[in-house]
Amino acid sequence: MLGAGVGVLSSSKKDRGKGALIGAASGAALGGGVGYYMDVQEAKLRDKMRGTGVSVTRQGDNIVLNMPNNVTFDSSSANLKPAGANTLTGVAMVLKEYPKAAVNVVGFTDSTGTRALNMRLSQQRAESVASALIVQGVAQNRLRTQGMGPDNPVASNSTEAGKAQNRRVEIPLSPLG
Repeated sequence: MLGAGVGVLSSSKKDRGKGALIGAASGAALGGGVGYYMDVQEAKLRDKMRGTGVSVTRQGDNIVLNMPNNVTFDSSSANLKPAGANTLTGVAMVLKEYPKAAVNVVGFTDSTGTRALNMRLSQQRAESVASALIVQGVAQNRLRTQGMGPDNPVASNSTEAGKAQNRRVEIPLSPLG
């Protein structure tokens, strides 16, 4: 629709219909290009993440990597485990191959402990993951970090299994531009 609007606005009165069609076609091609770009990136990430414990999900044109705590960090720690560092090497390889995606690294905790502690720990974990990606060659200007603490749990914090699911790092990727 945006392409059609640009086509209409940039055409004379006589050629507005034609301009709208051309604009709509170019807008669809651009949108399809972004979708295809993210499709290929998703397929590569799925391949690299196979067997690592990291899930890859798609939300429209966005891709989300979910790295559970047992892969990335020990309890109450922001130091990456060796398995987490190895997994991030694979993530970085794909991110470098597909530089037209913004990378948001979001840390989460369970609800154990104070909110202040959990907010700090989740931010430190997000920063640890982002630092590992930068060391592997991912451009720093593509990365954003955010600590969510116990907010947005994916499971109940009333059980140990639920708490374990809530301790995670998510890496949403979205098209740049």
